[in-house]
Amino acid sequence: RAKFRGTPDDIRNYLRFVAEDVRRHLSYMGFRTLSEAVGRCDMIVRRAPEGRRSDMVDISRIVTSVEGDRARTTGQPEIPGDILDRRIIADAMHSVESGRKVDLTYSIINVDRSVGAMLSGTIVKRGLELDDGTVNVTFRGTAGQSFGAFLCKGISFELIGQANDFVGKGLSGGRVVIRHKDRIPESNVMAGNTVLYGATSGEAYIAGTVGERFCVRNSGAIAVAEGAGDHCCEYMTGGCTVILGEVGRNFAAGMSAGIAYVLNDSGDFDRHCNMDMVELQLLESDEDRRTLRRILENHLRYTGSPKAKALLDDWENSVGRFLKVMPIGYKEVLAAKGR
Repeated sequence: RAKFRGTPDDIRNYLRFVAEDVRRHLSYMGFRTLSEAVGRCDMIVRRAPEGRRSDMVDISRIVTSVEGDRARTTGQPEIPGDILDRRIIADAMHSVESGRKVDLTYSIINVDRSVGAMLSGTIVKRGLELDDGTVNVTFRGTAGQSFGAFLCKGISFELIGQANDFVGKGLSGGRVVIRHKDRIPESNVMAGNTVLYGATSGEAYIAGTVGERFCVRNSGAIAVAEGAGDHCCEYMTGGCTVILGEVGRNFAAGMSAGIAYVLNDSGDFDRHCNMDMVELQLLESDEDRRTLRRILENHLRYTGSPKAKALLDDWENSVGRFLKVMPIGYKEVLAAKGR
């Protein structure tokens, strides 16, 4: 932002100039619209050869008109009627509009993509503001990409199984919980890459590890995972991320705001963290300790995580094993506000 001095008016002016330039070229060729120019191969004229090899190129197929439609457009294909989101909407909306809570359960497979997006869109379009836990949906199986995308406030999704990439993409106040039915060890991968991309608010609790770019561009959600791949918290601008296990390289690259708490049992987290914009701190303030404990208690409550339980049972010793990842610029802003 500091390097970009433009304004929305500048962009509008640029596009206006582009349109005027296109219009000038069309007028020169005798066309009123771009549609009139489509398919007019007779307007293509070959330049005189400019090199000894240019006359060897055969462009006859390009400049030859063909019979048939010169332009063809297709409408947007209809969304199939038998998709999981439509079933959820049909089962939930009567109760939601009546102000009653609803609990639902479904099987899910990996072709069920973006589950929750249509439900959230329907609720928002109807102007409904839901209390926490109004719509509670449990899924069993393996979810397709973008499970819980754009989930709005008042919706809670629990997945007993695993999920693909982009879980909680654009999360907007809802809650996503992923756990294994057998409470298996936290080292199991429970979700794919780019989980919580662009999340603005809400919560996500994952009892297991996730892939690369966990919480990339998170700007307000609370998220817990028990291990993550490369580029975790990349470009994060808000919210709070808790990692209860190992991470890959380049943690916190471009992280300008928000806070992360990382369990540093290996003692080498600094080697995995991109230190260009952040600093590492011990959890010395009561506020940090309370915040982390509250998040771990919720993680245990929603997932039954054995790791969270072990940390909470030995809290006085456990809290010293965490590091706080604090963006330097964000720290300065908070200090200035405090003054």
